[in-house]
Amino acid sequence: MKNRFLFAFVTLFLFHFSSYAQNKYEGDIKAYEEQDKTTPPVKDPILFVGSSSLRLWDNIKEAFPDKPVLNRAFGGSTLTDVSYFYQRIIPVYKPKQIVIYCGENDIAGGKSPKDAYMEFFKLYAKIRKDMPRVPVLFISAKPAPSRWNKRAEMQEFNRLVSSFLDGEEDADYLDVWPVMLNAELRPEPILYKSDSLHMTPEGYRRWVEVIKPLLVD
Repeated sequence: MKNRFLFAFVTLFLFHFSSYAQNKYEGDIKAYEEQDKTTPPVKDPILFVGSSSLRLWDNIKEAFPDKPVLNRAFGGSTLTDVSYFYQRIIPVYKPKQIVIYCGENDIAGGKSPKDAYMEFFKLYAKIRKDMPRVPVLFISAKPAPSRWNKRAEMQEFNRLVSSFLDGEEDADYLDVWPVMLNAELRPEPILYKSDSLHMTPEGYRRWVEVIKPLLVD
């Protein structure tokens, strides 16, 4: 693993900075925990975690009917938020694969690509500490029309994550830009709702096409 030295060095520092004041998404996480008590989640799931682009994917189970999909995305979360709730939304489910869509809100909220990448690295380090061989799939920050002015920062964040994961075993990076841009290399309008941020069923249909081949059996 060519990133071994960087991984070990940064991990020593990052595990000490994962908590902060009462998180605004506590209610979302408690709701999942209550749901688990009444309806036990599928065993050995392919676990989707991250922000609202996953949370709003209402038919995600139907999109992958032959896969044990479990969606635990929440709110308009950032990578910092997912890392904060890590113990309660990832290892507790003993996933056989973890699919992450997060980072777009970090950039939109003012983080630099490097700072957002470091938040991803903190989350990834936690996963690898507990689940060293569980496959991880990271979906790139998408090209949303309402955040088109941040496209350079989004792409730099994507590049940093892609470059890192290229040196990792049991990890994949998925670039969704090619299936979400039109012939003019602009966001395809039919893929987005009226808020120019969240996706329509057609947007999710295109995601299914590129995500499905990367899911484990």
